[in-house]
Amino acid sequence: MRVGTVREIKNHEYRVGLTPESVRELAAHGHEVWVETGAGLGIGATDADYEAAGAIIKMSAPAIYADCELIVKVKEPQPVERKLMGQGEKGRDQVLFTYLHLSPDPEQAADLIKSGITAIAYETVTGPNNSLPLLKPMSQVAGRMAVQAGATALEKEHGGRGVLLGGVPGVMPGRVVIIGGGVVGFNAALVAVGMGADVIILDRDPDVLERLSTHFEARAKTRFANRANIAKSVASADLVIGAVLVPGASAPKLVTRDMLADMKPGAVLVDVAIDQGGCFETSHPTTHSDPTFVVDGIVHYCVANMPGAVARTSTYALNNVTLPHILAIADMGWKAALRANPYLAAGLNVHKGKVTCEVVAAELGYEYTPVGKVLAKD
Repeated sequence: MRVGTVREIKNHEYRVGLTPESVRELAAHGHEVWVETGAGLGIGATDADYEAAGAIIKMSAPAIYADCELIVKVKEPQPVERKLMGQGEKGRDQVLFTYLHLSPDPEQAADLIKSGITAIAYETVTGPNNSLPLLKPMSQVAGRMAVQAGATALEKEHGGRGVLLGGVPGVMPGRVVIIGGGVVGFNAALVAVGMGADVIILDRDPDVLERLSTHFEARAKTRFANRANIAKSVASADLVIGAVLVPGASAPKLVTRDMLADMKPGAVLVDVAIDQGGCFETSHPTTHSDPTFVVDGIVHYCVANMPGAVARTSTYALNNVTLPHILAIADMGWKAALRANPYLAAGLNVHKGKVTCEVVAAELGYEYTPVGKVLAKD
């Protein structure tokens, strides 16, 4: 199979879909890999590194979109990229494998449906016990970065309260409130506790709360995430990290604008759920070049591709979990690969103009076509 990866063009996105090591694995399986020139520079990988691994370097993205059967990316295709899909030699038989986050992005969904391609989303590929293995490494990165980004935003120079999260002897530490105790929340708590902050974690699952309490003991406090407890916790916080996830769906708005009035002036909200629409009512996506904005005296950090700032770590962590699926799709063909692996099949979001993810179909008002129907043998 001819597999292609392109240079990411989203604002300050430095990750890349395939590392040279992943290219080498694909080449060893007999596949032809096309890489856009400069695609790996953000992780320190040159065109020469890719060529040494067996890749063919292409001077532009349009050639890759036109002639590759499988396109491997990191972020959702931007409008100019979507115009290139479903065209060229491979046309509507093309497969796109990347993060999509379609529920809060109706324009992208409409374009992918119109293109006729097959789009498989990293974030809805599942694993045992309802896990999300292709989302997990980026959630780990984002959770750890959320505290780092929030600590910077708290500095007076950046509009914050001027609070040092860890405090110093004789001065109380800052309070970090984390809404959601999953992978993002747990990793955020690890860093916040390590910095010496006063940490509160909220979640609705008693088993999650018990696990967090056992792990952190007295170093972090846990609280059930009802409306009253969220409001009280947010009001006392210096930094709030929104770490909730409903797989494939838009994030619930857990912090309302009314709650901001009770917060400390200069407190910071970091919305890690912004890829799925955000879990704060006042959130809207920002970029690494302009990461924050202020609403009612509260600093908001809502960068939609946080892990892109630590591109090398993120790319290698992502390739560790995506490569087995990429190899399966390339070796077997996408349909056989999905038939053989129901976890990978859960990642199918769009196919030949049909929406095959039930949550996306419901949220955006499309007719839902079950994956099983698509995979039914001819």
